[in-house]
Amino acid sequence: MTYYDQISGGYKELHQEEQQKKIQIINQVLDIKETDLMLDVGCGPHFGNFNCTVLGIDPSIELLKQAVIPVALAKAEKLPFNDNTFDIVISVTAIQNFDDIKQGLFEMRRVCKGIMVFTFLKKAKNSKSIRELIDLYFHVEQIIEEDKDFIYITKYKNE
Repeated sequence: MTYYDQISGGYKELHQEEQQKKIQIINQVLDIKETDLMLDVGCGPHFGNFNCTVLGIDPSIELLKQAVIPVALAKAEKLPFNDNTFDIVISVTAIQNFDDIKQGLFEMRRVCKGIMVFTFLKKAKNSKSIRELIDLYFHVEQIIEEDKDFIYITKYKNE
């Protein structure tokens, strides 16, 4: 049982409000179309309200039981989707928890054909290395400093 399975009973109370703030920012910044297909990596119960079709993955069975979108039990490091499946891939305050951040970022890049949005805790012990990996492998279009998180709006670097 994962940490998030253990805290799943109080997860919404602990995190919903702060997650919704970040999702509101993402909605304001992105031009999301009804025809877009979005993947939420580390979705938990998924607190988003996007005007498109959203699928989610998370390694916590207990959080997925609370999800309001179609979900799959999976880790970011091994996404069960074909290349270039999604128009948008988001990961809201989950990257710092990946077992292998670089592999998780590569997998999100593999399944995305458009924009990727990564948010992660400013105070995470691996925040600096996350920023360095994103800067190295992605074209950063915008960085937004939210209260507790960095929000990176990115595209895949083709060069």
